[in-house]
Order: sequence, then structure tokens, then C-alpha cells
Amino acid sequence: MTISTSAQLRTVLDKLASDDAFRERLLGDPVGALSELGISLPPELVPAVRSLPSKESIAADQDALHSKLESNDRMVLFLLSGGDA
Repeated sequence: MTISTSAQLRTVLDKLASDDAFRERLLGDPVGALSELGISLPPELVPAVRSLPSKESIAADQDALHSKLESNDRMVLFLLSGGDA
């Protein structure tokens, strides 16, 4: 899966840093949650066990995360694993 614009990436990071409902949807139904934002994710790429970094962690490191995730194009794996993909 590829985030096609930095605006999409910012939107996901903003929601992860502040939107509890989106975080719950992303954990429960990653394909559906990302689809709401116009991002397609093949179901076979969704790991069975998912976790997310804390809202505080994302908010504190949002600019660095944006640069890193955009440069290595591995956003979904990072978001779903809660680790560094």
C-alpha cells in the first residue's frame, strides 16, 4: 500500500494523534478505516495482531514520523505494528 500524497499521510498522523474513534476503527478494521480516507489497503497485508503507538508519541514526533514514513513508504506496516517498519 502506498500513501499517494503527503496530505494523506498528514491526515492519518493527525487522526492517530487525536482521534480515539479512528484509532479504534483502524485497530478493528484497518482496511475500512483507511478506505474512509481514500487509502486502499489489500486485506492480505493486514497483520492478525495489531497495535498502535500512543497518541502522545505520535503527536510529539509527528514531523519526524512524516519525513521517515514518506521516505521509506512503509506507513501501514508501522501504523499497524506500532513499531518501526
